[in-house]
Amino acid sequence: MTYGGQACSSTVSQYHSALSIPDNPKYTLVCAGCGSVYFDDRLKCQEDSALLRTRYAKRQIELKDVLGMGKFHDWLPVNELITSDSGPITYKCTELAAELGLNNLYISFNGYWPERGAFIKTCSFKELEAFPTIQKLKSSGCSLVLASAGNTARAFAHVAAQTGVKVYIVVPESGISRMWLPEEPTDAIHLIQMGKNCDYTDSIHLAERLASLPGMRAEGGARNVARRDGMGTVMLDAALYMGRTPDHYFQAIGSGTGGIASWEASLRLLEDGRFGSVLPKLHLAQNLPFAPMYHAWKAGRREIIQDIDMPDPKKLIHEMYADILSNREPPYSIGGGVYDALRSTDGIMYGITNSEAKSAQHLFERYEGIDIFPPAGVAVASLMEAVNNQKVDAEEHILLNITGGGVKRLEMDYSPHKIEPAAYAENAHVPLDEIIHKKVLA
Repeated sequence: MTYGGQACSSTVSQYHSALSIPDNPKYTLVCAGCGSVYFDDRLKCQEDSALLRTRYAKRQIELKDVLGMGKFHDWLPVNELITSDSGPITYKCTELAAELGLNNLYISFNGYWPERGAFIKTCSFKELEAFPTIQKLKSSGCSLVLASAGNTARAFAHVAAQTGVKVYIVVPESGISRMWLPEEPTDAIHLIQMGKNCDYTDSIHLAERLASLPGMRAEGGARNVARRDGMGTVMLDAALYMGRTPDHYFQAIGSGTGGIASWEASLRLLEDGRFGSVLPKLHLAQNLPFAPMYHAWKAGRREIIQDIDMPDPKKLIHEMYADILSNREPPYSIGGGVYDALRSTDGIMYGITNSEAKSAQHLFERYEGIDIFPPAGVAVASLMEAVNNQKVDAEEHILLNITGGGVKRLEMDYSPHKIEPAAYAENAHVPLDEIIHKKVLA
């Protein structure tokens, strides 16, 4: 079987083999560092470590007449149309906006809120990553391997249940409570639970080892353009709703991939020419006490220094309210990563305390009437801080990304089903035979 013209393989190096160049490619991949152009699907540039970015043949986007994120097909790196009703929705906020003294606050709601046309049934914008990623993989015969702190795992499991594509998902113990689906889990889903002392980064390392097995494909993380462009539909939806790009964009981050995605989507909108001529300023927030990118940015450094920016990281992660916003190896320093996104947009980073996040979460729920996840509370808190410190003006167009919410509303329509682990790994270095013998890879 082939994937984008390649034999199925798990190693990143296999992405580097050349493909035949199609007559009219929908997109090419361009290195954000050296500018090298590739016509094949791959995760890394041969020349440097910078991120690859999609360059679409259609420079002006034309919406497709379908529900959900599939309407943005022109700027998604898939050939088959995504027909799910899952996608971002944008609305002009009035209640919370009045409380904050803002006249042009827009909400991108990424969760389940049918009254507003929001049908992301895993209640997380990670679903926007899962659909295009699995769409690209469907015909390959490969199984997808990924790591997650919980929300990404749930999103990929949901799409796997719908498509039948096998996924092997490594999740730390702290994320197991987030492993539920609106439908019955299927045999396509293989959940591997890690040991008590493991975190998201440990899950990443084990997933990398599993992906080296025959017939397995590494999902790719921040290097996966399907994930980034899927999340970029948040900015596309907002710009089309407003008729322009926002002046400011607020989001909580763990790896920062969503922030990169919004920046990249804004660059495309700029080139489109119909949505304005200035990039939105990125306002990205981390949850203290674990906030390595926030500390490095505040110090003016491109590099994260562990002893300074995240000493005793597992202890700090354990103390977080939104522990899902934790990644010890985020794409901050690499070319085209978070640091470059912030520099390009004259961005700001915020360190939000647990109490600030909880207060902001409750404030949003009280005024907007829908429940939201802790990371979204972190984003709301960063907006409140920006207002208090006069980083935004009352008349400016502001986009607030609510990256997850609506679980309580979902439970009115569905009875969520728990995903049971198929195997257990004490740490990232456990012999793979121990997992294989539990038949998780059968």
